[in-house]
Formats: sequence, structure tokens, C-alpha cells
Amino acid sequence: MSAAATLPTLETQETPALLLDVTRLDRNIARLRAHLSTLGPRLRPHLKTAKCLEVARRVMDGPEGPITVSTLKEAEQFAAGGVRDILYAAGIAPGKLDRVTALRRRGVNLSIVVDSVQAAEAVVRHARETADRLPTLIEIDSDGHRAGIRRTHAALMVEIGRILHEGSAELRGVMTHAGESYHCQGDEAIMAMAEQERAEAVGCADLLRAAGLPAPVVSIGSTPTAQLSQRLEGVTEVRAGVFMFFDLFMAGLGVCTTDDIAVSVLATVTGSNAEKGWLIVDAGWMAMSSDRNTRGQAVDQFFGLVCDIDGTPYPDLVMIKANQEHGVIAARPGSAAVPPDLPIGAKLRILPNHACATSSQHDRYNVVKANTRQIDAVWPRFNFW
Repeated sequence: MSAAATLPTLETQETPALLLDVTRLDRNIARLRAHLSTLGPRLRPHLKTAKCLEVARRVMDGPEGPITVSTLKEAEQFAAGGVRDILYAAGIAPGKLDRVTALRRRGVNLSIVVDSVQAAEAVVRHARETADRLPTLIEIDSDGHRAGIRRTHAALMVEIGRILHEGSAELRGVMTHAGESYHCQGDEAIMAMAEQERAEAVGCADLLRAAGLPAPVVSIGSTPTAQLSQRLEGVTEVRAGVFMFFDLFMAGLGVCTTDDIAVSVLATVTGSNAEKGWLIVDAGWMAMSSDRNTRGQAVDQFFGLVCDIDGTPYPDLVMIKANQEHGVIAARPGSAAVPPDLPIGAKLRILPNHACATSSQHDRYNVVKANTRQIDAVWPRFNFW
């Protein structure tokens, strides 16, 4: 369903509902593409946030990709939509290799990731059994954030590379994710992390090459480092995902503003408590998620920042509490702001702390353009694994 004449307006849309401002979406995509065009590497967008073919078509180089995914469900859904160049950027579990090969036999150039001898040996065994020369990247730990191999463990990295290259798989290169950029304070710290991410990945690729092993792909990426990277020599591709939508956590890092946030939840006022200064809405943590990742930042946005129906934030108005299907709207603690006097039935938009978590609570995007109240399209999204 996409004809505007058959779709509701924001005033008539049932709530809670996930909104996607396509004007902001396109602007965010253009911004990162313009930045990367000055630095060289291609963009391999991460679609773990979007989980939507229509969004993918707006951000990919072409109808076949390239893209990054975090689940095989995503890979299968995008492959069904014609995408052919996919990196599954989570450490592979041996029990998932049959699904990988099934996709590859459908013509999908699906690559996978390992960071241990055990995983590499499992990949090689599967490649031999299936005659599928699985393209595999070695995950690098560039910041101590999560998984991967440190550059200081060169012998282990080369051992894994040899297992893959001399076995029946294809050693495609290295990849890393600078997740610690989410804890950086200020542009200079993020820029320093971006350079660390680049240097570690390129250095590890050089270690493999010095050992006579191939490393054609050097893949890096996180939204903060992608936005603020200053040099990317030696990098072949950049992966980032939440940049398409942004959220309050990214705004708290300073890599976007609230005006860049493309997703919000439309909610309806269902009650009030004048004594406490509360408004009650029909969007609780089932609609917003219970992610409170901004509480460690300078400004705690609680369960989300509240805007009017057109998306303009009310000063210091947040979802202070969330129950399963009830959200409590109030002034931020310590603020002199006064909640608006809204009648039951009035509509609000709530900006999310974490776009990935909030979007995952919904099965569709209600697509709008900036400064309009007409829903122009409904784009399905998928969840789970």
C-alpha cells in the first residue's frame, strides 16, 4: 500500500506508530556519501537498523548492493529483494553455515567473519564438504570493544589466515568495528578513534600480506568514526548503519542534531495528572523499547524526547517513565519547563534514544516528508533472526 489517497494523515493514524521522515533519511545518506567521496572508500551500508528493502534501495550503490547485515534473516530478506553483495558482519557459528551456503547457491556473494582458529577450521571443513569456497574476513579488535584479534597477536592472525587460504575457503581480508567510538567525548576523541580504527585494520592487512597471504578487503566502520574520519588511506570500504536514521544517543555524541533524527514514534495522549505535571500516552516501552543509553551522557533523554505532531521538540519535555503500553510525559527533572496543555486524543512524536531498538518494536515504517502530516507510503520491515 503506497497511494497517499488511501493512507491516513498523522491526525488519523492509529497509534503507536513508527514514523520515518524520508526527507531527513535522504539528507543523512547524502551527507555521509559526500564525506566519503572525498576520502576514497566505498560505502557498504549496515542495514541492521533499517531492516527494510525500500530503505536499502535508497542507500545502496545499486540494486545488488553492497550491504552489511547482522543476521542471516536480514541476508535472506535482502537477497529475496535482489541484493547480491552481502557481508554478514557477525562471527559465524558453525551451525549457520548451511544457511550461508544456501544463499550463495542462489547467486549471492555472501561473505562471513571469523576471529578464531576454531571458527576458521569449521569454515574450511564446511567449504570442503559443500564445495563452496566461502569468502571469509578476519575480524580485527581495533579498540578493545568486543570481538576480534589484536594486531599484537600477529602469529594468531597469520595462522587463521593460512587455515583459510590453504584450506578450501577464500581469505578475503580484514574487518573491524570501532564500537568504543560510542563512548568518546567530543569530535577530537572520535577523530582519534577513527584514525586508530583505520591504522589497526590497515596494519593487520599488511601483516597478512607480509606473510604472503591475500587481504584485498580492509573494511571498517561505525557511524561516529564514519562521520568524522579525516583520512582513510588503505581502507577499501566503510560500514555504518544508524547514520541513516540517527537518534538521541548520536545527537548526544555530537555527530548529528535532533533535527537529523529521521525516525520517531507517533503517540496519542490518553490521560493526564495535573498534580504531577504528567501527560499519559499510548506508547510505552513496547513502542519505544526500554533502551536508556543516553543516561550516561551529559543530557539524559529518559525514554525519548517529546515533539509536537510536526516533529518540533517541546523544551525539556521527555518520556520520564515507560510501562508496557503507557508512557509518562513530563518536564525533565530540574527544568522549569511546563508540559503543554493537550487534550485527550492529541498526537505527539517521540524521538528515540536508540533507533535500532525502537525500530525493532515495529513491523513497518509510516513514511512522511518533512513538514507534512500526510503518510505517503508504508514500508514493511522485518525482525528476528
